[in-house]
This record gives sequence, C-alpha cells and structure tokens, in this order.
Amino acid sequence: MRAIAINEFGGNDKLKLMNLPEPKPKAGEVLIQLKAASLNHLDIWVRKGLFKIPFPHILGADGAGIIVEVGEGVNHLKVGEKVLISPGIGCGICQECASGRENFCKLYHILGVQKDGTYAEYVVLPAQNVLPIPPNLDFESAASVPLVFLTAWHALVTRGNIKPGMKVLIHAAGSGVGIAAIQIAKLFNAIVFTTAGSDTKLEKAKELGADVLINYKQEDFQERLKIETQGEGIDLILDHVGFDTVMKGLKSLKKGGKLITLGATSGSEVPIELRFVYGKNLSIEGIYMGSKAELMEVLKFFQNGKLKPVIHTVLPLEEAQEAHRILENREAFGKVVLKI
Repeated sequence: MRAIAINEFGGNDKLKLMNLPEPKPKAGEVLIQLKAASLNHLDIWVRKGLFKIPFPHILGADGAGIIVEVGEGVNHLKVGEKVLISPGIGCGICQECASGRENFCKLYHILGVQKDGTYAEYVVLPAQNVLPIPPNLDFESAASVPLVFLTAWHALVTRGNIKPGMKVLIHAAGSGVGIAAIQIAKLFNAIVFTTAGSDTKLEKAKELGADVLINYKQEDFQERLKIETQGEGIDLILDHVGFDTVMKGLKSLKKGGKLITLGATSGSEVPIELRFVYGKNLSIEGIYMGSKAELMEVLKFFQNGKLKPVIHTVLPLEEAQEAHRILENREAFGKVVLKI
C-alpha cells in the first residue's frame, strides 16, 4: 500500500511516500480503506522524536474510510460501512476500560504514535475503535473531527464542568482544538474569550461564536482580560500552548478558577508561582484525549448541525510535507486534511 512514513526523526522533509505491506486484521479487528486523514500537532511531535518508535513509522491519528475486511469475532460491523476512527486505544479489559475511562488505561495510546497511523491507504484497528460517520459528513469532514472535538469536549464538559455564563478563555483560536472548543463552549452558552496571532483568524473565530477577540501579537491577553472582566477574572482556561501562556493564565483566573492543560506547543517546562495557585484556590488539571463514549456524544451534535467541522485545506496524500509545513507555521484556521 502507499503510505507516508518516516525512517528517521527530523523536519517535514523526513516524510516520505513509501510502499509498505498492507496490514491484515486479526480477531477482533477491522481493516479500513482510508479515504481521508487529518493532521494534528501530535503528528509533528512524533516526527520530531518526542516518542520512541520503530521505523518505518506511519503517522496520523485521525481518519475516515470504508471497512473492507473484518476479523474473526467481529459481528457488529460489516464490510462496506463508512466509518471514522476513535483514535484512543486502550487494552479493552482493565477496570478503567470497562468503566468507559479508557484514556486512564495503563496501556492507553493514540493511533499514529505507538501504532502505525492513518497517512496510508489502509489501517487496522480494534473493532471498538470505529464509529459510523454521521450521514451529513463526507470523508474529509469526518476525518477532521475525532481527536480535537473529543479533547475539547473532555476538557470543557467532563473536566471543566462548563455552565451557561461561565467566562472561558480558549487559546489558539485557529487550531484544531481551538475551533472545536469555541463551538462547544457556545453550545453551553458560555462567554468565550479567545486569542490568535492575526485579525483574520479572530474574525473567523467570531463567526464560530467567540465573544471577545484578543490578538496576542498586538496586546497582552492578561491585561485585556483584566479590563474585560473588570478585574474579576476568568472561570476556566483551556491551554495547549504551555510556556508562553500558563503563568499569565493562572494570574487571570478568578478565585476558584481552573486551568486545564492539554498540550504545550511553546514548551512544557513552565515556571509557576505557587502563591497564585494556593492563594486563589485555583485548580490545574491535565487531560489526555477522552473516552469513546464522549466521542459518541459529540457526534450527535454534528448530526443536528450544532457543531461543524472547520477545514483549512485538503491536500493529496503525496503532499504531506506541505501539509506539515502549513500546520507547523500556524497558517491554518481549522484542520489540514489529506485526501487518500
């Protein structure tokens, strides 16, 4: 099969089109002929060597396609079904997996990290990791949804306990998690503050429902939040930037506020002044993806149109290097998708 893979860590020039063996499903697995794969910043971390992996390695956590073969014991899925991928894989048998908290499983991993991913014509997955595509979504749109919308839902709803009227700060409005989090926060009638590095991205964020727009290249978001909230502060912050934003974020929270960290694109070693944390009764929580049950809940809102995919561009599989360049240079508003 054709696949985009790496044989060594490094820049986007390490992404190579290769002919690799087509995988075969074992008992309990399905083989999917992929039609689309969407990029995540996780793919860049894998490419640069953040994780220990064997070579050659196929990147990609998100994808959508058609089931072409089912393994022994798979009875609830049929050849020909159009499906999207639930990219978080647990062991399936431990207490956490059995209780629907597979992202707490000791063996939990994300497709495309420890296991070959979706930048390919075919991928094999456990049968429990595929879900039907909502009928109003095409393959490219379906592939753009799972990782970012699941992460944003788990952060805001499950862990953030979002409520109407809450003041929520969402960094990086144009990122995949950003476009998902803005929509989910507005679904719960929260007041959304968001940051981006260009007015063009902020205008697009406004179209998604963002209430207060902050260009971090032109003004200090901490000072702006102080003005907008009249010194009261923010209830909840979603931060996947890291070094550049965490401490200012903690200073911007109201008493009893919460910062949820789900990534660190600007660096993960962050100095924290603990007096702001204990002195204001603040909470800091880390999250890593979410559960399949949460993804199933999210997909209901795509069926009724209350949530929608946001795609920046669709490129052929062979242009994966360009796709990575767009994502890494922060040119995208929404998802970059590879058509297979």
